[in-house]
Amino acid sequence: MRRHSMMNGLIALLLSAALLSSGCYTLSGVSIDPNIYKTYYVEQFVNNADNAPPTLAQETTELLKEKIRTDSRLTQDETAPDIEFKGKVVDYVVTFEAPQPGEQAAINRLRIVLAVEYIDHKEEKKNWRSNFQFFFDYPTSVDLSSIQAQAHEVILGQIMEDIFNRTFTDW
Repeated sequence: MRRHSMMNGLIALLLSAALLSSGCYTLSGVSIDPNIYKTYYVEQFVNNADNAPPTLAQETTELLKEKIRTDSRLTQDETAPDIEFKGKVVDYVVTFEAPQPGEQAAINRLRIVLAVEYIDHKEEKKNWRSNFQFFFDYPTSVDLSSIQAQAHEVILGQIMEDIFNRTFTDW
């Protein structure tokens, strides 16, 4: 009985290794066929949002490039990519959020909205356009400029994850 159990375990391990090494499957649920998709390109994002820092579009572009570079096997190609991303920063706003029942203080909320277009040069039916947004709450006693880097890291980190998941888990 023990030998049978060990044999099943060995078979499962070898099967898992074969699937993972093929490049089509990963533990994160991302599936990219390396025989079809090899390259990507992220066009420089455009800043169309009032009040957004002038560096936000560049920061966003670089974060999306980095996310794809580190979490996929795709390589960047500016001339003939298999997939392409274009985007705009469309909203950058701080709102005052009143305290909810049971809370003591009100908060400020920074919200960033990106409009992203995904172009699949191999299969046009996979193209999409979508808005992605996330927020960061901070105390009203704190100035935005003192927490802006931290807020951008949290907001853009979540948005990059959402863009990546929308793109690579829908395949």
